[in-house]
Amino acid sequence: MNGLLLAVILITLLILRMNIIVILGVATFWAYYFWGGGELMNVVYDMWDASNREVLLSIPLYILAGSIMSQGSIAERLILLMRSLTKPIPGGLAIAGLMSCGVFAAISGSSAVTLLAVGSIMYPALIQEGYSRPFSIGMLCAGGTLGIIIPPSIPLILYGVMTQKSIADLFLAGTGPAALLLIVLSLYAMTVNWSHRGELWDGSEIWRTLKGAIFALMTPVVILGGIYSGYFTPTESASVAVLTALAVEVLAHKNGFMNIVTGRFAYLWVTVKEAGALVWRVVGDTATLMGSLFPILAIALSLNVFMTYEQVPGRIVEAMTLFIDSKLLFLLMTNILLLAVGLFLDIGAAILILSPLLPPMAADYGMDTIHFGIMMIVNLEIGYLTPPMGLNIIIAMGAFREDFLTIIKGVIPFIILMLLCLIVVMFVPWLSLFLIN
Repeated sequence: MNGLLLAVILITLLILRMNIIVILGVATFWAYYFWGGGELMNVVYDMWDASNREVLLSIPLYILAGSIMSQGSIAERLILLMRSLTKPIPGGLAIAGLMSCGVFAAISGSSAVTLLAVGSIMYPALIQEGYSRPFSIGMLCAGGTLGIIIPPSIPLILYGVMTQKSIADLFLAGTGPAALLLIVLSLYAMTVNWSHRGELWDGSEIWRTLKGAIFALMTPVVILGGIYSGYFTPTESASVAVLTALAVEVLAHKNGFMNIVTGRFAYLWVTVKEAGALVWRVVGDTATLMGSLFPILAIALSLNVFMTYEQVPGRIVEAMTLFIDSKLLFLLMTNILLLAVGLFLDIGAAILILSPLLPPMAADYGMDTIHFGIMMIVNLEIGYLTPPMGLNIIIAMGAFREDFLTIIKGVIPFIILMLLCLIVVMFVPWLSLFLIN
């Protein structure tokens, strides 16, 4: 009876569009009170124990690094390089936008940051070159979603924390599906914009833009190379990302290094003051974001501890096997559930709620839980493009001043393409696991 009443309350809260922290808080306190012996103080103890994990430090640090790079010149330099490399290709500017999203996502780890950083520069350029508004905004919204599957990725970190899986392995597993998405979206951009061709390659321009973007390109190499070579952990790599972003912006892109070498300390002081203002601004933005994310994460982790102790996932698996007797049916039902959840919940909230439940069920059907996690992330990635909670749609409406219908018209073809990629990821585990194996 208590379970049925809780379900009714949670559904009502969802219909009323209550904040996710309220929904998770109600579920957690209800579970501890009625099924945990009424010891509500255990919620606090479990929140502390579950949140006391070093890997959680990487989330605010990656967000901070992405904010520094989005407000600096890294995105602009990457775009100039990609434009010079894709000039003669049909739809070359659109492909340059997708490639820029991919490279920037490999630095920032955030979908929203990628969309804003690349889109603010690329969208006016696409319109000026004659690309249609729906296609341009749809392409940028879809390209922005690459930030949650290309490593380093904050949703992959959340999944690893909730399921106790290796963050480094999840980063590796995301590489293949990310490449598939980038290739498919680029081929579509080329096909529908076949008449948009630029000039032939200009070697001097490529060399000039490569020199301008070389430090930006080295940033993901340093971050990911350090993880996989064993020089530092995923958490330490987040600190390296912040320091690298600051070094690139202050020393390389603002000529700070040359000012040191030539003794122009007056100019160096101006650069340092600008850097200090940038850091102060982005630290405030990051703190505001983390102030809303971490309470949700702590409550979700506490609920996860309770469900693990009470063996809830195992009981759900036993109940599900009575109705779902094949792996194929399980995959079908799971992906329908995830697509539906993506319509109404942010990806972070969806991962926090579902990752304690679904991976044990997948393992019972013989699936690798890292492969399942990648499939889950790719599925929820589509939620960034679907109303009413599509984050990239909301960002695009505000940042690009476009109406809702124009954005929806633009993203529909990309949603279809991403669904096709999801099917490939689902049925070809090798694509996610080949680097690990």
